Amino acid sequence: MACVNPDGTLSESAKMLLRYLGEPLAPEEISKKVGQQLFKVRSSLREMTEAELVREDGGKYSITELGKGKI
Repeated sequence: MACVNPDGTLSESAKMLLRYLGEPLAPEEISKKVGQQLFKVRSSLREMTEAELVREDGGKYSITELGKGKI
């Protein structure tokens, strides 16, 4: 399931994930907070990193300014 639609909009699950990234979190922490399986969270994070909506630093992810503008 894609997080970023072809028109650049985000799926509802992607928006929910972004809302939890007010502070840097590891994928395992995000998985627990959003109630999604870890493999789905990791897939979403990869896709959103490529779209520059989140950034990874030291294994933790945080929302970018571009990401904030999408939610």
